[in-house]
Amino acid sequence: MKTIQHWIDGSPAPGAGPRTAPVFNPATGQEQARVALGGSADVDAAVTAAARASLEWSESSLTRRTQVMFAFRQLLVEHEEELGRIISAEHGKTVDDARGEIVRGREVVEFACGLGEVLKGGFSDQVSRGVDVHDFRQPLGVVAGITPFNFPAMVPLWMHPVAIATGNTFLLKPSERDPSAANFVAELYRRAGLPDGVFNVVHGDKEAVDAILGHPGIEAVSFVGSTPIATYVHETATRTGKRVQALGGAKNHAVVLPDADLEFAADHITAGAYGSAGERCMAVSVAVAVGTSADGLVEALERKAREVKVGPGDAPGTDMGPLVTQAARERVENAVGTAAAQGATVVVDGRGLKLDGHPECAAGFFTGPSLLDHVTAGMDAYREELFGPVLAVVRVDTLDKAIDLINANPYGNGTALFTGSGEAARRFQRRVRVGMIGVNVPVPVPMSYYSFGGWKDSLIGDSPIHGPEGIRFYTRPKVVTSRWPQPAQQDTAGFTFPTSH
Repeated sequence: MKTIQHWIDGSPAPGAGPRTAPVFNPATGQEQARVALGGSADVDAAVTAAARASLEWSESSLTRRTQVMFAFRQLLVEHEEELGRIISAEHGKTVDDARGEIVRGREVVEFACGLGEVLKGGFSDQVSRGVDVHDFRQPLGVVAGITPFNFPAMVPLWMHPVAIATGNTFLLKPSERDPSAANFVAELYRRAGLPDGVFNVVHGDKEAVDAILGHPGIEAVSFVGSTPIATYVHETATRTGKRVQALGGAKNHAVVLPDADLEFAADHITAGAYGSAGERCMAVSVAVAVGTSADGLVEALERKAREVKVGPGDAPGTDMGPLVTQAARERVENAVGTAAAQGATVVVDGRGLKLDGHPECAAGFFTGPSLLDHVTAGMDAYREELFGPVLAVVRVDTLDKAIDLINANPYGNGTALFTGSGEAARRFQRRVRVGMIGVNVPVPVPMSYYSFGGWKDSLIGDSPIHGPEGIRFYTRPKVVTSRWPQPAQQDTAGFTFPTSH
């Protein structure tokens, strides 16, 4: 059985220690590889390589960095299918869904290709007699990313292209559940002409994470995952003086008003709830039915949930693949049972799904779509981030009550409103306390030239990811005040605080 190694200083590297972990095929339930679990020695080796590479890369021209990014972007296009199948085989999502995450990640590479324009500084002429002021931004040095299993290509691509294009070197610690995408991307960077040591990968678990958070040679850490771990990462890394981006969990609501097209809304909410088996931080997990929309919406959602085709991610026509682990399936199916015990109506029950025509998947981590009605804010199915194909319907009387419901929730990642009313949409987007909002768009992930980040417990600290916020995160500003006196000019230095004159 193959062992997936680290990638350090431009090539695969065996772990310094003996620890490994299994990598499963979620569709079959079979172990398909082992991944090296790194520790402090592996992190230190990667940081040493990155620090050495930083001496040259931080001084490289914008033209050279842009050329590497253009080449890397083209390689992502050429190998989209191959990378998509690697993701599908370890995560379980469909190949088409995996290709979609590659495209959304590639958009950040395209944004990074134009950083020459974004990085231009400002200049103020003659702020005082014979004195000018200008500013520019410089890279931090060695930075790191700790990323989740649900988007093994896209989320890292939201980090390292911007970091590298702005002149930093990067250490990635991907999820040990689906590690191969990170190594594949490292090979594409090598082929794009990125110097050895600029991009490194250390696989591992908490031991590797703690080594990154405490390493004195790492200047900044970007993290995406659950809120408790985001809080831990933020507190631990800031204590050692690092900059931190820490994105946490979510409970995303889609509000449906009576004037909405219910078929349109149900179609898009179904896709947003059950796509990627609900393992998305922007998945729709709560449908808020307002007033008279409720019965018609639930009827449409039930019909569409039963039409979702569940199967292996590489099978043609599959809409939804398995969950990533057996433990994830058990947690999700237990949550459906708990919801029923607490008074919710189980309209569609996805527990105990058996696949027809796929005997090889008998031990796979499959569950079907589940639809719960009459869910209330006090139920576990509403309060907890289930991270699975479970859609809860909450019924309220008015839009204002829907907004109050969302605002009272501790998470504030994404939300959506389905309506034909511009007034309602404007009221919703101004009053709701959520970072990313869709109007008739169920999964409002911003384009790469905007930043991604929620509010409340969905973002620990104050730094969103990619886009303009990513540039600010991975660089420091410098302001230069300069005077070039003529040789005969005799300026007298003063002991008072300098002012413009």
